Amino acid sequence: MEQNIIVRVAHSGDVSYAIAITEEMESSAKARGTGIAKRSPEYVAKKIEEGKSVIAHTEDGTWVGFCYIEAWQHGQFVANSGLIVSPPFRKSGIAKKIKQTIFQLSREKYPSSKIFGLTTGLAVMKINSELGYEPVTYSELTDDEEFWAGCKSCVNYEILKSKDRKNCMCTAMLFDPNEVKIKEPIATKKGLNIFKWWGKK
Repeated sequence: MEQNIIVRVAHSGDVSYAIAITEEMESSAKARGTGIAKRSPEYVAKKIEEGKSVIAHTEDGTWVGFCYIEAWQHGQFVANSGLIVSPPFRKSGIAKKIKQTIFQLSREKYPSSKIFGLTTGLAVMKINSELGYEPVTYSELTDDEEFWAGCKSCVNYEILKSKDRKNCMCTAMLFDPNEVKIKEPIATKKGLNIFKWWGKK
């Protein structure tokens, strides 16, 4: 879509977008038949006011996308949750920009925290991988009961329960700041850099 889209950290002036955001979260989950834990407009508004979310909009103020931060176990774990893009703006690359921005915000606010996510979307998995996330088992995520209680509104919650919370339809991915990955060029082929990834403790 040929419009200038602004992606930035949300502030209190963006609370008016909360209803549109939560309505789109719910309708998107129904359309896909997969799980997005339901959030209220009040919950989203709180994240906006706390400076723990990223908003995307056009220059004329049309809402485009959103994502927010949740901290668990006294900040040991951080989740980038609720990524949603308004239908007219999907497949425009805006989701990647939102994910990059919320990831950077998470690193600034919680530099020593492990950042994790649960997703059924291949596009989100690819973005996460580019940011340094690795697929992990559910046992490597937070054990905070409040986090898992948030899955109760998901259509797949019964599957999660039946598997004793060991796995579900979502793929778990984790970024560990103590195992930061850096890439170094090791060769060039036909003008393209070939990189080797190194784990760094």
